[in-house]
Amino acid sequence: MTSALPSVRFSILDRSRVRRGQSHPAALRDTVEFARLAEEWGYHRFWVSEHHSVPGVAGSAPTVLAAAAAAATERIRIGTGGVMLPNHQPLIVAEQFGVLESLYPGRIDMGLGRSVGFTDGVRCALGHDKRDAEDFDAQLTELLDYFDHGRNGVHGWPAEGLRIPAFLLATGSGAERAARFGLPLVIAAVGGQDRMIEAIERYRTEFRATAWGKHPYVMVSGSVVIADSTEEAHRLLLPEAWSNAYSRTRGEFPTLIPPAEIEAMTMTDRERRIFEDSLRGQVHGTEDEVADQLERLVLSTGADEILVHTSTYDRSARLESHRRLARLTGLLGSASAARTTSAV
Repeated sequence: MTSALPSVRFSILDRSRVRRGQSHPAALRDTVEFARLAEEWGYHRFWVSEHHSVPGVAGSAPTVLAAAAAAATERIRIGTGGVMLPNHQPLIVAEQFGVLESLYPGRIDMGLGRSVGFTDGVRCALGHDKRDAEDFDAQLTELLDYFDHGRNGVHGWPAEGLRIPAFLLATGSGAERAARFGLPLVIAAVGGQDRMIEAIERYRTEFRATAWGKHPYVMVSGSVVIADSTEEAHRLLLPEAWSNAYSRTRGEFPTLIPPAEIEAMTMTDRERRIFEDSLRGQVHGTEDEVADQLERLVLSTGADEILVHTSTYDRSARLESHRRLARLTGLLGSASAARTTSAV
């Protein structure tokens, strides 16, 4: 094991991706089973996500799914990556997390994002539009108030008085927002690793301690794939990369399909460009190769934690990749329940 990795936590974000031929309910059951395995393998957290009217993603109600994952596990932290606050009233979000923390004390994380529905139809169905994201600071302030003392005489019981770790999912200006609110930052290299590193540096420079965070905390999110060869690991990345290209050109995330079909495709120039961009910077390869790549990632970002969100068509290969990552990073075999359940 390399020198930087023992000091870093490793966690999992499962987006409940749907494989072609699989039902959405089956994908959700897979997520709950994945949470149980993540705990067995020693991961620090297991998070679920929020998507609406997406053929290739089953997770639409993250707090409900988080409750199921928490019920299936005993020690691992369970949370959301994240609840998209512009889609909801802050009071309802506070109440939902208050219930989760009350039922599973000391194990719940509240990851929050700023995205709104993917299409006009979805936004209309949710009763929100793109302008709601412009009020994110006010929404976030209101939400956090319900955990402290309520707001305008309204109390978010059972959330009030509970201190649930809150995380901000961010790209671009979101890093500055996390710094202003004193929240842990969850960030991915959406615009490339250099831009991500610049955002992390701004976050650390501008961080202000609050009741929600005394020190900067950086969680870097990305795919990590381990296989018997570099080529095999690369092939496992193809289904998600094609899904990204498809969604960017057609406005809809599809179900995951086998790599062999993608390799045989004739893509348009735009599809090919997006597809290849989606493959860049992904950590993948054999154990030794992944260890070297993770070492460089941690050293360049100073990450406190790595949040792995790998998706691929072959569920068995994905689970085996996560198991091998747990072994590589020393998680497997660790009996430290305190480390597994401790908060930020």
